[in-house]
Amino acid sequence: MIKKLILILSLALPLTATSCTGKANAQRDVAPDSAPAVSTTSGDTAAIMLPAPPERPTGTAWIVISKRNMTLSVYDRNAAGDTVLVAQFPCCMGKNKGDKVKRGDMRTPESPDGKPFKITMIQDASSWHHDFKDGRGSILAYGHWFLRLETPGHRGIGIHGSTNNEHTVPGRASEGCIRLLDKDIITLKEHFAYVGMPVTVQHEDQVPATWEQRARR
Repeated sequence: MIKKLILILSLALPLTATSCTGKANAQRDVAPDSAPAVSTTSGDTAAIMLPAPPERPTGTAWIVISKRNMTLSVYDRNAAGDTVLVAQFPCCMGKNKGDKVKRGDMRTPESPDGKPFKITMIQDASSWHHDFKDGRGSILAYGHWFLRLETPGHRGIGIHGSTNNEHTVPGRASEGCIRLLDKDIITLKEHFAYVGMPVTVQHEDQVPATWEQRARR
């Protein structure tokens, strides 16, 4: 009787060891040693897997700014000619909704269909001050860079950092410009932005186009 019991136990032990090993291998398969870079955005936007940024701007990328999602997305084409999402940052828009009509209306201008704005200048804004009339006086406000936009009918609109205002990103608080976090305006300038870069600013109710949805995959 005892010999039979020992025989049964000896046969059962290898099965248990094999089961544990299989579980450990499955865990390693789920968590590989290296993974693509991940860009996360605030709010309800899910994390998006993105490639590492290029060492320098390609000169072919373009920007799409979504008022609906409070994001600034950078698209480019890969070696196969496919459109790909290469960067995405949370951003802050004009305090008021709608297309800009006049100076001081606190709205971010929207680009007409098929006619994107363009970056006309890339300026060092690290020492620029601004008085928001909120009691803080003249303060550093633009981050390291100001990407000035050609926005027909309006002047002084650009994409810049948010020194002393980073708590507003993402959200609605600017006088009409597009604010990024200070670290993100540096990344945008160093890896993607160039003079002549097309910049599309979508209206509040505009949903991503079909090509945008495909480029996110």
